[in-house]
Amino acid sequence: MAASATVTPLERKTVSLALANRFADAAIASCHAIGREAVVAIVDRGGNLITLPRGDDIGPHNSVAAQRKAFTALSTKSSTAALAERAATDPTSRNLLTIPELLLLGGGIPLRVGNEVIGGIGVAGSGGAANDERCATDAIAQVLVPAGERR
Repeated sequence: MAASATVTPLERKTVSLALANRFADAAIASCHAIGREAVVAIVDRGGNLITLPRGDDIGPHNSVAAQRKAFTALSTKSSTAALAERAATDPTSRNLLTIPELLLLGGGIPLRVGNEVIGGIGVAGSGGAANDERCATDAIAQVLVPAGERR
């Protein structure tokens, strides 16, 4: 009989509720700083929705958009703005538009610790994809980048 190999569980980082709320609060604050409201979705490494706070005047379709942006960024390990650009310019990437769960519109960014993707953030309803992307990027810089390294 062959010796059995020891099997150990994987150790992975993911987004906790407390961390998700920090990202969401920072994104909403960033949107408020440019005079906009938004909805922010944070998903963990498995694509599970953790938090979805929204401004009072945000339409319900934006909640779905934010969730899909966060999921898309997590799943593809790429920003949704970059994916939208790729789909527009690269014929081999256009098939991404046919996957119902993905949303190729700026505002979704993977959340990384080092090289490991731990979740995704999606922002919607702030007045366009560029604003959504800015609010998400600002939140990541606020939460993940040490204070001494911020621009």
